[in-house]
Amino acid sequence: MKTVKPYNQKESKKEQVEEMFDNISHKYDFLNHFFSAGIDKRWRKKIRKQIESIPHANILDVATGTADLCVELSKIEGANMIGLDISKGMLEKGEVKVKDKGLSNRIKLVHGDSEHMPFEDNSFDVVTVSFGVRNFQNLEKGLKECLRVLKKGGSLIILEFSNPKNFPVKQLFNFYSGSVMPTVGGMFSKDKKAYKYLHDSSRAFPNREDFVAILDKVGFNNNSFTPVSSGIACIYNAIK
Repeated sequence: MKTVKPYNQKESKKEQVEEMFDNISHKYDFLNHFFSAGIDKRWRKKIRKQIESIPHANILDVATGTADLCVELSKIEGANMIGLDISKGMLEKGEVKVKDKGLSNRIKLVHGDSEHMPFEDNSFDVVTVSFGVRNFQNLEKGLKECLRVLKKGGSLIILEFSNPKNFPVKQLFNFYSGSVMPTVGGMFSKDKKAYKYLHDSSRAFPNREDFVAILDKVGFNNNSFTPVSSGIACIYNAIK
């Protein structure tokens, strides 16, 4: 997988990703929902429905950002969520959201690195990553950490942008994410490079079959993917 950095500076990808999300955290939720036209909410709902059958699940949401997925998963009766993210700016926005929704007793947000998680082995029933794995500095290392903190038989669920294959969705999506999003995102967030990175990192991410092969390689089982919204994104499922 080609290494794509937000700013092409000497700092590591990890450091640049942290800086980038700190920079855009003040407009992230607004732009995220605006660019997706609300489709992202349907994707998170699909993940929740997959997890609802697991009673009293302890869930870790890696690269939680402003905790949107944690909030959605809080609708699962008896579930408790921990959201982990490298960006303090994003977590600060998430903390406000969690408090405003009265979920502070259900959702705990933790500042940390996805490749060095501050959790014991075999701690969680479910690990989720929503639009975050492409930001890992070392993809396999981050996935191995997800494997480590999962209980035996636990589920990894990943939601990630995909490269649509069919005309005209492929052409429209590439134009929208490659031209419209960096321009509009740059206007509102004052960081055009951040939204260009979001496009470039999606394009550089392994294709669906190759990513499933990586999940196999690091030790997950029963790995599969399901395209959503005409292949704009994929939900990947894996079992420890």
